Amino acid sequence: MTKAATPIECRSVELDSLEWVDFPTALSQGGIKWKLLNVAPELGSWAAIFECPAGSFFASHHHIGPGEYYLTKGRMEIRGGVGSGGETVNAPAYGYEATSAFHGKTYFPVDSEFYMTFLGPLQFVNEEGGTTVALVTWDAAEAAWLASQG
Repeated sequence: MTKAATPIECRSVELDSLEWVDFPTALSQGGIKWKLLNVAPELGSWAAIFECPAGSFFASHHHIGPGEYYLTKGRMEIRGGVGSGGETVNAPAYGYEATSAFHGKTYFPVDSEFYMTFLGPLQFVNEEGGTTVALVTWDAAEAAWLASQG
């Protein structure tokens, strides 16, 4: 995705035609990279693929709307992983995140990659879960992606 989208366009993206870019470090740690694949203003949704090196993680966040993911490789520990009462997901795997799902941290203990469609914004919060750090809507995701394209 190299230009701002309009709701009436049909789009396809050849993943190898896009360069990986750094995902904002205010929202993640450990070198996570991403490729924005689509935004759909009419749905308030956005879709991306993420490359997550071993030891990387996404900061605490709420799913304001639901989301679906496909873990293509690696392992993801959600809400601390199975050892802490959360989930440990091993690729290949599909997952669904319900509206209002909260993740204190989404951690990748091994090199991992996943695709996700977000049906609504993500609200990144401080570790205590109370103060909003960022609200990532479809248009905020698009603006961050376009800014990374130079």
